[in-house]
Amino acid sequence: MSRTSAPADSTPVEPAPVDAPLSHGLKQRHLSMIALGGVIGAGLFVGSGQAIAAAGPSIILAYAISGALVMLVMRMLGEMSAANPASGSFSVHSERAIGPWAGFTAGWSFWFLLCVAVGLEGMGAAQIMVSWFPGTPEWAWVALFMTLFCATNLAAVKNFGEFEFWFAALKVGAIVLFLGIGVLAIAGVLPGTDAPGATNLTGHGGFMPNGTEGLIVGLLASVFAYGGLETVTIAAAESEHPVQGVAKAVRTAMWRIAIFYVGSMAVVVTLLPWTHESVAEKGPYVATLDFLGIPAAGQIMNVVVLIALLSAMNANIYGASRMACSLVARGMGPKLLGQVSGGVPRIAVLASSVFGFVCVLLSYWRPDDLFAWLLNMIGAIILVVWFFIAVSQLLLRRRLEREAPEKLVVKMWLYPYLTWVALAGMAAVFVLMARDAGTREQLYYTGGLTLFLAVVGFVRQKLVAVRSA
Repeated sequence: MSRTSAPADSTPVEPAPVDAPLSHGLKQRHLSMIALGGVIGAGLFVGSGQAIAAAGPSIILAYAISGALVMLVMRMLGEMSAANPASGSFSVHSERAIGPWAGFTAGWSFWFLLCVAVGLEGMGAAQIMVSWFPGTPEWAWVALFMTLFCATNLAAVKNFGEFEFWFAALKVGAIVLFLGIGVLAIAGVLPGTDAPGATNLTGHGGFMPNGTEGLIVGLLASVFAYGGLETVTIAAAESEHPVQGVAKAVRTAMWRIAIFYVGSMAVVVTLLPWTHESVAEKGPYVATLDFLGIPAAGQIMNVVVLIALLSAMNANIYGASRMACSLVARGMGPKLLGQVSGGVPRIAVLASSVFGFVCVLLSYWRPDDLFAWLLNMIGAIILVVWFFIAVSQLLLRRRLEREAPEKLVVKMWLYPYLTWVALAGMAAVFVLMARDAGTREQLYYTGGLTLFLAVVGFVRQKLVAVRSA
């Protein structure tokens, strides 16, 4: 479809960019559980250990700060998605607010991120399986998981919903059980434990033992642990009641983040000295359960992490295929990827799965150059996506208030002030990444990919404008 960008004050809310013709097979219970479980990823169970080792007890503050930023982003995305549900989510909103080049850049960068993440999650799940079945090849487990979730996503969307419903239910159950055990131990009522008080929070170097530098490392790690929450707004477009579904999911984001992330970090560093070597080696959850004498804690958490990884694979194949299909429906990609059969973009599902498997093969064939290059390119993409979300909301809210106020089912708090606060927070994270040697290279690679896509999108936009003139 031909279209050119228009000035922000003159562009109407309707007609909206064309979106993919998908089915509406997700039930409200699917969407609710996807929203609930989507916040619990393998990054929380495993990656938080290194963050605790760097930040100490101040990891609570790091997760609270980054969690506040994520809540603002989700509120902004929820406002736009409730007003105009679309499987292209923020890509559609960016196109409507900023121009086709922005929708192109945000959409394809996110597709790339999800496809690489599918491969990484498959490798993580395969490593757990190999630890249970020594001698089996990792690639075979990856192929099995990829085939399983590719087949799941090739079928009706309700199959994806059912898988995610039960995966999310298991993850939520595990984290709630952990928090329950932790609170009992902190209170000193768990058999064989004494209430630790504030000993571990203020001892061993204090609340911020490594100063602001340690807090910054923890903050950067926690920001990227929240990636994946955006999938619920993509899934909402295929639910029975898109507007109500996304509104409910976004409104519950605050307590989910506070309880699951900030709450669990508080439990870990209250019960266990942050200097305990097993926190970084085994992961904070396994280390805490071992410390409390819970039998088979390591294997229990391995099962939970495996479920989290498989859930992420399933969700990312789904999200990547829907984003690709939406982009093609708007004339921003090869038409082949946009073919929809039975309400499912099957070619896009296959392409996203194959790309993920290629990433796995690169980890074996070219681990030091091509695979490392891929990992660096996706390092800060989620921040780029958040930036597009914030700018889009800043522009679209003004238009909605003027032309279609009845669509504002979900409203961003204290608009536009908190939107600007969120943008300032993102800018601060970019600056912190540039200062840190461990993340600087990722920032540069991600910047290069974003610039390339933006140039391609802008050139494409100009060509479309010339042809339609």
